[in-house]
Amino acid sequence: MTQQIPSTEPELAGVRNFRDVGGLPTVDGRRVRHGVLFRSGHLAHATAEDADFLGTLGLHTIFDFRNAADQKLEGPDVALPGVRNVNLPLSDPADGAEFWKMVRDGDLDQLRGILSDGKGANRMIVSYRSIIKERTGEHSQVLHSLAEDSVPALMHCAAGKDRAGLSIAVTLLALGVEREAIVADYLESNAKHRRYKVRRNGSDASAYSPEVMELLSPLFDARAEYLTAAFETIEETWGGVDTYLEQGLRLSPESRDRLRERLLD
Repeated sequence: MTQQIPSTEPELAGVRNFRDVGGLPTVDGRRVRHGVLFRSGHLAHATAEDADFLGTLGLHTIFDFRNAADQKLEGPDVALPGVRNVNLPLSDPADGAEFWKMVRDGDLDQLRGILSDGKGANRMIVSYRSIIKERTGEHSQVLHSLAEDSVPALMHCAAGKDRAGLSIAVTLLALGVEREAIVADYLESNAKHRRYKVRRNGSDASAYSPEVMELLSPLFDARAEYLTAAFETIEETWGGVDTYLEQGLRLSPESRDRLRERLLD
């Protein structure tokens, strides 16, 4: 069983799922350096105090993996002086727009139709697989940026769970972090204080009834099976992590060495 180095985690009032990825162990006995790689949900609702804290991290770059629809729904990230903001959408606003409208507005029968009998979890698995296969350009840009100059960096999407979770996982794979530790970090997003606040239209209790929340849970959970599907896609498509990095993400051994020097102790 892998062991993480404990680190102080701030209580941020308007930012969910923030954490330092530092301390995770690599297969060759090194660890991810503290203070160089952070992850979170979106920063659109950050308070002044949150922004002050984020300003103390010395961030070089914030990678925002939200699409235009997410940004319209939640708002733009808070501006942090001297920090470069890079928007790399990992999903198309048109892809699933009707589905997510149903999640927000649909009644119980409609939700049963799109989410029951494993359909919700299967949708997440398909999404994770497609991001790995179809967003190699974006993940390549992230890794090359980190290897060159973009550290310390913060990666986020809306909830900080799926798109950011995959991007963090890809980065950790490139660093040689133990697979078990990558999954454990990913599952931290399930902690109650980290979870994305589900937004449904309608104020009556039925909009958030126990059955509704149970139907929605596959969409808002971090489940090991989702990340496992991403890892399986790498194996099935490229035959292994090294080939995925070199051929899929065009990350040369020299760039990977620079990445490891920047991010590992």
